[in-house]
Amino acid sequence: MPTVASLPSIVGPAQLQLRGPVCMCQSHCQVMKCNFQINYVKCEHMVTEQDISKLLSFLKGLSDQVSDVSSSIQSLLKKVDSGEISTSKGITFLEVKYHLLLSYLMNLTYVMLQKTEGRKLSGCPAVDRLVEMRTVLERMRPIDQKLQYQVDKLVKTALTGAIAENDPLRYRPNPANLRSKLEEEENQDESSEEEEEEAKPKKYVPPKVVAMHYDGDETVKQRQEKQLEKAKKRALSSALMQELKGEYFDGPEEVREGVNLHRLKEDKEARHKIEYEEDYFVRLPVTRKEKQAQRRLATTSSLKSLTRFDDITALDQTREDMPAKKKRKLPSKLRKKLQKSAAKKRKRKF
Repeated sequence: MPTVASLPSIVGPAQLQLRGPVCMCQSHCQVMKCNFQINYVKCEHMVTEQDISKLLSFLKGLSDQVSDVSSSIQSLLKKVDSGEISTSKGITFLEVKYHLLLSYLMNLTYVMLQKTEGRKLSGCPAVDRLVEMRTVLERMRPIDQKLQYQVDKLVKTALTGAIAENDPLRYRPNPANLRSKLEEEENQDESSEEEEEEAKPKKYVPPKVVAMHYDGDETVKQRQEKQLEKAKKRALSSALMQELKGEYFDGPEEVREGVNLHRLKEDKEARHKIEYEEDYFVRLPVTRKEKQAQRRLATTSSLKSLTRFDDITALDQTREDMPAKKKRKLPSKLRKKLQKSAAKKRKRKF
């Protein structure tokens, strides 16, 4: 017995008259009477006149929406061709996504066309393409959710032309502020100083340097004697001389408390360890690292002054035996300024 779906191929549409609801499925239904007139069809998948009216209204709304979309797309294409809208700096992820959606809709439309014409879908390449594109779109969904905030922010900025005040990313750290700007500041200082010097009247201005003792009236002999006295004072106050003085001096020994940073650190750790042992009634073992630190601390305080035998050499020297004083090297920035000022003075003389 033929089904309803197979009747149009047997009987023409003018000869087929349906009485009652129409069955659109191709299974689980049988035509009760088929003398080119159908009185009743027994099936759960019935299509009534109300459903047909809804379908027609839906198709009409769909056609209106398609016309609106096509008109808006045509206007956008004209703006892109004229150069009003730039697409060179877009997001490539969104471009791939939109191309996939467009291909998905095209293949879906082709499948719908095949179904309306009553053709078989088995072996259709459009179905395989739909499955592949749907899989790719599902895999792209987590990335799309992560980029949603940035895309919305860029679109809003492009529309309004300003960043929102309550944007949380405005308070993120700027790595450019962490770079050293000493070179830029030095260049700016030099350029500003040169401009100020050119703008000032031509008069003598004392250099703004650190105040130093004036020793221009002293002779070379007097300077050497002062250097010798300073060296003797340093030698007498050295640790070696103090130990020799305490060993051979007959007077009472003076006891004073000194500050040793290494000893303070070790004492702090020792106090913390003692407090922990007293609070929890536990004896902590002494590790190998702590033993090495204790031995190293015993010799650290005296290592620096142990080999300084040259501290007392000034006691046995005369003014002629004193080594020549080295000339102090000026900083590069100060030396450049002095060279520039000397060159300007030479130019003024000529």
